[in-house]
Amino acid sequence: MIKLRLKRYGKKREVSYRIVAMNSRDRRDGRPLEELGYYNPRTDETRLEVPAIVKRLKEGAQPTKTVQRILEKANVYEQVGSQ
Repeated sequence: MIKLRLKRYGKKREVSYRIVAMNSRDRRDGRPLEELGYYNPRTDETRLEVPAIVKRLKEGAQPTKTVQRILEKANVYEQVGSQ
């Protein structure tokens, strides 16, 4: 199963995350199938590749709870339903 989840990177106490599509059985920081965005919790900065995320969601990828909240804030689910 493909999951949309966060991949951690950065220094200690200065963490950032990439939003990636990965096989659910792969380790957290393993090689992703595709990188779909960026999330920095310290500055609340988010950059998303919306067309790629919409494509993955339509293919049946399941977002984790945290990624789901990020996508809801960015109104990505509205675009999934409208297409």
